[in-house]
Order: sequence, then structure tokens, then C-alpha cells
Amino acid sequence: MLARAHYAERRSSVKMLSRFMSGSIRNLEREYSCTVRLLDDTEYTCSIQRDAKGQYLFDLICHHLNLLEKDYFGIRYVDPDKQRHWLEFTKSIAKQMKSQPPFTMCLRVKFYPPDPAALKEEITRYLVFLQIKRDLYHGRLLCKTSDAAMLAAHILQAEIGDYDPGKHPEGYSSKFQFFPKHSEKLERLIADIHKRELIGQTPETSERNFLQKAQMLETYGVDPHPCKDVSGNPAFLAFTPFGFVVLQGNKRVHFLKWNEVTKLKFEGKTFHIYANQKEDKKIILTYFAPTPEACKHLWKCGVENQAFYKLEKSSQVRTVSSSNLFFKGSRFRYSGRVAKEVMEQSAKIKRQNALGVLPLYPALTGQQESASVTPLPGTPLPCLESLRDSAHSTPVRSVSHGESFIPRSRSQAADGGEGMAVISDEAYSPSDSVLPTPVAEHSMELAISRQINGAPCSIEEEKESEAGTPTQREGGDFGVDGRAEKEGAGGDSALSEVEQVNKFVLSVLRLLLVTIGLLFVLLLLLIILTESDLDIAFLRDIRQTPEFEQFHYEYFCPLRRWFACKLRWVGGLLINK
Repeated sequence: MLARAHYAERRSSVKMLSRFMSGSIRNLEREYSCTVRLLDDTEYTCSIQRDAKGQYLFDLICHHLNLLEKDYFGIRYVDPDKQRHWLEFTKSIAKQMKSQPPFTMCLRVKFYPPDPAALKEEITRYLVFLQIKRDLYHGRLLCKTSDAAMLAAHILQAEIGDYDPGKHPEGYSSKFQFFPKHSEKLERLIADIHKRELIGQTPETSERNFLQKAQMLETYGVDPHPCKDVSGNPAFLAFTPFGFVVLQGNKRVHFLKWNEVTKLKFEGKTFHIYANQKEDKKIILTYFAPTPEACKHLWKCGVENQAFYKLEKSSQVRTVSSSNLFFKGSRFRYSGRVAKEVMEQSAKIKRQNALGVLPLYPALTGQQESASVTPLPGTPLPCLESLRDSAHSTPVRSVSHGESFIPRSRSQAADGGEGMAVISDEAYSPSDSVLPTPVAEHSMELAISRQINGAPCSIEEEKESEAGTPTQREGGDFGVDGRAEKEGAGGDSALSEVEQVNKFVLSVLRLLLVTIGLLFVLLLLLIILTESDLDIAFLRDIRQTPEFEQFHYEYFCPLRRWFACKLRWVGGLLINK
């Protein structure tokens, strides 16, 4: 009878264990759908397991593109609060994403090459070209009229080739949207450069010349973070291959080289930059981000850029803390190779095709080139041509906004907005309409220009396009989806309240631990001073108390003898050796 009861109990425990293990296996095998928008606005969709790390997804994309110089690139996503993040490759994807699957992300250039035209492989140069073209379109690459016209002409040459009067009628350059908005004079200048100066250039040559021209601009590699200075004036902070940049009113007001920047830290919304300039001049710049999350993202970007461009070896990378006050703040460590190591590794790249080890740019359509085929020098590679065709099949407008290209006619522009401000040719700067400077007087003017040009004329709209979340004007009446979004917002607010409570509790616990630690240190210091030979009235009074005498003879003297014995024993061992 006892044996039967024992057998039944064991059988039930085995059932429970198997059920638990099967549930764990199901959880491990659960997959999420993930869509990554590439730089040519095509999409790469895959399935990832719930415990997959960022490195796995990044390697999948690089394998899809056959990209070897991949250290310059990263995967960016936007959370439900429209805050941008770079996907951390050492952490789980599911734990980083605050939204529900399917996940939507973007492949972007994270670290701009100091000399993009000198990149080893053509496909890497082309992807960087697409990123800089996107920067020009979204107003991050500020330049004069002459530089803007030259950059646009190189894009035009790469897009449509040599000028042909039969194929390119008068005003053909106006069909392409290089900038958020521009004047007729600038369009004529672009067309004139394309007709006269770029004849005979191949797409590869035009792209390389474009990169060389863009690299010379002050805002090359700028990804602006909107902030405010101590006076409340709007500013944009950015990190470039050469240092830290502050932009105000389309002008660079601060530039600190990476070897001058000594420390970056943040506390809440406050961001501090510590630097040493010439003649041991120390400066501290302070700015205020819109939210603590934006400030933390700014700090992380600064830490990663400084490590990538400043350090000689990745072994020199150290974990940094945002603040040392009561052990508060975030700790972060850059994971990856630094710029010098990347360039050294790129010089060693050799595409092996004789044994089929590394196929030469397999076509994105899924067709594999034979491993025995060796392209002639200067011959475009299959995958690169497919990628170039996918990006060049439409004008420079970004196709990720869900619209087909419609040529912009002058009559529509005149009817659509008589008060539209056209940027003067003498001081061309696309950021006048793109960077989200909070100036209420220009809100109507910007809205009109966006409707006419069809461009995403703000960082916020670009965030929405990257996150894949439609705006209210795109969706019209929300209906059921709108109610769901409101319910989700209510859930997010409840979660945020819980997080705030947890943060408060953690802060109180940290403060309590620090206080206990300080009291313990003070007690040890008091014991040492009391047991010393210092002749101070305060210490004499303590020595004369019965409690101290009891502590001295029962605890301190035996402990001192024990330590002395151990030290003599260790000394004897050292002498014998």
C-alpha cells in the first residue's frame, strides 16, 4: 500500500516536471517576426527566437548583403515613446524592444568612416553613399548652395547617367527631391553641373566623388540630438568622426576633438561634457535633453563614438558610469572594434571565389552567382547592381513613406502655398525646414512646404517612418485601432508609474546602504584612533569608560594577537623560501 502511494506520488511529480519542461521548450522555441528596413528602402524580414541577441540579427543582415566591413553599421529602432535606440548586440532583442512583435527596425550607418571614399569594398561605399544621401534629404548635412548643387549633381549622375537631350527635357532635375525644398535657381544650377562637368562618370565614380565632397563638410556624420543650453536656447548635439559638435541656428558653435573630451555624463535630463583644450584650459558644457530617456541615449551615443574613434585598441575599452554620486546612474560598455582596428582588418579583406568560400555579392533576388565566376576589374558585381537598381529605380525621394513619385509642377506649388518660404540661394541650409526647432511662427509655413514637397521634414516624422507607425492623418479615423492604442497608452502609463515606484525604492535602498557603510567606516576609524597613542581629551574620556576596557581586553587584544601570529607565520614562510 505504501509502495503504491509512493509510486503514484512519483508519477505525478514526473508529470509535473515533464509539463514544466515542455512549457520551457515551447517558450524557447517561440519565434518573433522581425522586419529590418535597409538603406535602399527595401525590407528584410526574418524570424528570430525569443532569446536571440542583437548580434544574431545583425549577422543575418550582413550575410544577406554579403557585407564584410560591417563595423560602421548598426540597427536602430524607435520605441512607443518615439525615442530612438541603437540595438545592443550583446543583449537579447526581445528584452530591448519595448513594443510588441512583429518588430520593425532600420539598418543605418552608426559610425561614419573618417574617409568614406577610401573604404575597401564598393558595396560598403555604396551603403554609406545611401546614408549620406538620406542625411542630405532629411536636412542633417548642412552646406552652401554651391556644395549642395555639386552633391545633387553627383546623385543625378549616379541615378540617370550622362545627360541626354532626348531623354531629359527642360526641368528634368525638378523631378528629383534632393532636399526638403529648394529654389528654381538651385535646380538650374544642378542641371548645369550635371550637363557640363560630370559627362562620362560611371555611377561608381560619381558616388565616390559624392563621398569625397560630403566628407569635407562640417556636418558630415552628424546625427542631431535636440537639446537646450543653460539659457533655454534650442541646440543640436552631435558626434562626428572627428569630435563633438554643437549646432545652433545652422551654425557650429562648439567643436571638441575626441582627444580633448575627457568625460561624458548625465543626470536625469542634464548632459555634461568635460574637456581639456589648449594651455590646460578645462571647460564644462551643460545641455538639457527633452526627456531622461533621450539624455541617456545621447550619453550612450557619445560613449560609443568616443571609444570607436579615440581608442587605439578595443582592449582599452572600459565600463563607464553616468555618475558616481551614491553609486547612482547607468553603467555602459561599448562592445566592438575601434576605428583603427576596423581599417586594419579591412585592408586584409580578400574575396575568395576559387574555392567558393566567399561568393561575390549574391544577388538580393536570391540568385546565387557561381563561385567559379571571377568578375573583371571594374565590372559591377551582381549583388551591388541589384542593390543599386532597387535604390535607383525611383527618384531620390524616400520610398518608405508609402507614396509613388509624382513630379512636382510649378503650378501646383504656386496654388498649394503662396506663402511658402524658399530658402535663399546665398545661405542654403536644409535644416531650416527639417530640424525641429520649436518656433511657432513657422508652423504653418512648414506644413505647407511638407505638403508640396512630400518630404518628411522633421526628425519626429522620420522616427515615425522608421518605426513603421502611421500618423493620425495617414490613418484618418482611428476606430478600433485608436481605442486599442489608447488602451495601450493607459497600460504604458501604469507601467511607467510602477517603474517610478521601483526607481524610488531602489534609490532609498541605495541611500540606506551608503549610510550604513559610512557609519561602519566611521566606527572603524573611531576604534583605530582610540587604540592609538593620541593624547586627546575626547579619546582619554572614551578610554576610561568600563565599556571600552571590556572591549579592549576581550576583543581587541585577542584579535591583535591573532593578526600578529599570522603575520609572523607568513614572514617565516617567506624567509624559508
